[in-house]
This record gives sequence, C-alpha cells and structure tokens, in this order.
Amino acid sequence: MEFLTDEKLLIVGAAGMIGSNMAQTAMMMNLTPNICLYDPYAPALEGVAEEMYHCAFEGVNLTFTSDIKEAFTGAKYIVSSGGAARKAGMTREDLLKGNAQIAEDFGKNVRQYCPDVKFVVVIFNPADITGLITLLYSGLKPSQVATLAALDSTRLQSELSKYFHVPASKIENCRTFGGHGEQMAVFASTTKVDGTPLTELIGTEKLPQADWEALKVRVIQGGKNIIDLRGRSSFQSPAYISIEMIAAAMGGKPFTWPAGTYVNDDMFQNIMMAMETTIDKTGIHYKEVAGTPEEKAELEKSYKHLCDMRKEVIDLGIMPPVADWKKLNPNM
Repeated sequence: MEFLTDEKLLIVGAAGMIGSNMAQTAMMMNLTPNICLYDPYAPALEGVAEEMYHCAFEGVNLTFTSDIKEAFTGAKYIVSSGGAARKAGMTREDLLKGNAQIAEDFGKNVRQYCPDVKFVVVIFNPADITGLITLLYSGLKPSQVATLAALDSTRLQSELSKYFHVPASKIENCRTFGGHGEQMAVFASTTKVDGTPLTELIGTEKLPQADWEALKVRVIQGGKNIIDLRGRSSFQSPAYISIEMIAAAMGGKPFTWPAGTYVNDDMFQNIMMAMETTIDKTGIHYKEVAGTPEEKAELEKSYKHLCDMRKEVIDLGIMPPVADWKKLNPNM
C-alpha cells in the first residue's frame, strides 16, 4: 500500500461526527499509515476506533487515546474539530467563548508536545477566531495553520449548479472571502457558469437580481439549512474538505479553494480570514483578492466583523492585546 507520508496524523475530536468521518476519509485516501485519534470522551472514542478497525483498512496502524501528551507527541500533521458543535438556532458566533478557550488549550498543547508539527487545520467554529487563537498560542508560523472556509465557496458552487441545472464541474472559480460566518463576502466576479462570466448573467432573465440575492442568502445560511434538514450541523462536508487540506500539506494535490489564513498586510491586519489561498507541501500562502469595488466593500465589512470578534476574545482575557502577540509568538 502506497501512502503520501508515514508521518503521524493526529485527529482531535475524533469521537464526534466530523472527527470520525475525518478518520475514515484519511484512511480511504491513503494519507499515512500512522493515524492517532484523540478525544477526551473515551467510550465514544473507542467506539469510533472499533468501527475503523472493522473497516479493515490495509496497512494502517490506527491508535486512539484520551491522553493529551500521548496523542500530541510526535504529531506532524493535525486536524482539529475538537470544539462544541453548532445547534439549531445558533450562529457560528454563538460558540465564541467556549470554543475560544478550547482553541487556547489546543494551541498550548501543540507548543508543548509537538512543536515540530508541520501543518495544522482548525475547523471548529467560529473557525476564523479559533484558528487565530491556535496560531497565537502554538508558536507556529502563519504558513503552518489554516482554517476551514472552503465550505462557503463549495456551497456557492452547489447553489449555482442547482439553479442553472448544470454539473458542478461547469461552475468555475466560485469564491467567498472574509469570515466563515453570516458576514462572509460572496463574490460573483471570479465565477464562470459553463464558460460565461457570472456577472454577465446576473440581472438578466437567466439570473434576475432578486434570484441572485436569494441565492447568496442560501450560500450564507448553508450550514443553518443542514441543521434544519438533518437536525444537526454539517459533518460529512467539513470532514472531507479538511482532509483534502491536510493531504495537500502532506504533498498531495494542492488545495486551491479559499481557506482561512493569517493576514497582516496593508489592507487587513492581524486576522485569520478566507483569502485566495493555496495549500501545498510548503504550507498555506495567500495573494490579494481581486474583485469589484462593491465586492471589496463587502470584504471590508466582513473583516470589521472579525475584528469585533477578536476584540471580544481579547476583552474576555483569552487573548492578550494585539501589541503583545509577538511576546507569545514571535512569528506573528
């Protein structure tokens, strides 16, 4: 059996629905034979491990533990879904305080037990903030930490595919940027529908303006729709996409959907947000977002919303003021 690497992959929150799906996906994609599952809830974790053993994946040495030191030691790649899940009636932002504390502990565990980790993917909400906290306390470089934001772009692709009755593969370069939440910026100028720029379709009989506005709402509330339909938050799509992200960092196919990355430039400062990114074996890298003036204004609004959440976390005492960040992490 051929694997991308033989280095240790740690899945945090493996007893949950996202975590258990990540474990199965990682083994189905032959990422590494060395996979460790961690969750503080030992009985459910053992149940997940038993199910994975029953799949009889060839060549995989799957281990599981509820001991933090044992789990993190030697890990070279980590994906964490180890926060509280979103429930009906909740926004991603409603999870802020509890999951921010979990992110602080997670970052400290990375720093203490696996400082040589190569790449970390954070997917528990609000992911922009939990990823930022993880980066700060882990001491890692910004290129080593990414958050799950691609779901918003894949939901845009899905909605356009359904609306125009064409395969998703005919919907090119769908992009949402900024926050992974109600304030995301949905871009039209980057997208083509079966070769035609989306901007040439909006406002015509093929896609009236009102239909486009309603479609954007469905994209923004895509996670809420899953909760309404299934009675629980998404787990299959975040599991699959996050494993695609870590696979890219391991040396697999580069990941080119927008991902959350640390940004500190002339436009946006000291924030984690979805940008035009690429993840490959060298880490995550971003470039300036291209869009119309109106789209960039929406992105600016999303950034300001993220800054407000960052301030809230600082006011809670979970993160120090921005001016003090370099004392905790000289890479920032």
